[in-house]
Amino acid sequence: MESLQTSAGVQTWDATTVRERLAAGEIVLVDVREPVEYAGERIPGAISQPLSQFSGEGLSPEQRVVLYCQSGRRSQQAAQRLLAAGWSQVVHLDGGITAWKRAGYPVARDPKAPISLFRQVQIVAGSLVLLGTVLGATVSPWFLLLSGFVGAGLVFAGVTNTCALGMLLARLPYNRRAGQSWQ
Repeated sequence: MESLQTSAGVQTWDATTVRERLAAGEIVLVDVREPVEYAGERIPGAISQPLSQFSGEGLSPEQRVVLYCQSGRRSQQAAQRLLAAGWSQVVHLDGGITAWKRAGYPVARDPKAPISLFRQVQIVAGSLVLLGTVLGATVSPWFLLLSGFVGAGLVFAGVTNTCALGMLLARLPYNRRAGQSWQ
């Protein structure tokens, strides 16, 4: 599958097509994940332009730009921003870096990168639930609301595929600096 039109002006390419075009020097590959994700693992040759700050600055409509993220959702959002800025056509990697790895293609990793945002969310959410439960059992049952609030947030994140805690953690200084040496 070379390309599949998904919406006006946005094409979806599979990992094989992206790999071939990247090897031939025909595309500019842009990772729109947050810096900590980019530092943790990325497709070799990709540049980082996080969606949280994405404007397409430094990119040109004359270039064949291919966007990717973890699964394809954020790259679709970045593609829509480029189209709104007047680009006539944008491409994104179907399935993101997950599909790239599933196809058996290599990724680059920074051994000094902070732990993944997903693991950071697990640690913080788990700690808050544990804290709320312990305080609820020993100090006041009102602390159980903390555990309930975190649980509701996790359910919301699962249903909407949007994690407010992950977005908050991505803004922490040690996560913002991650991967800057790779840009």
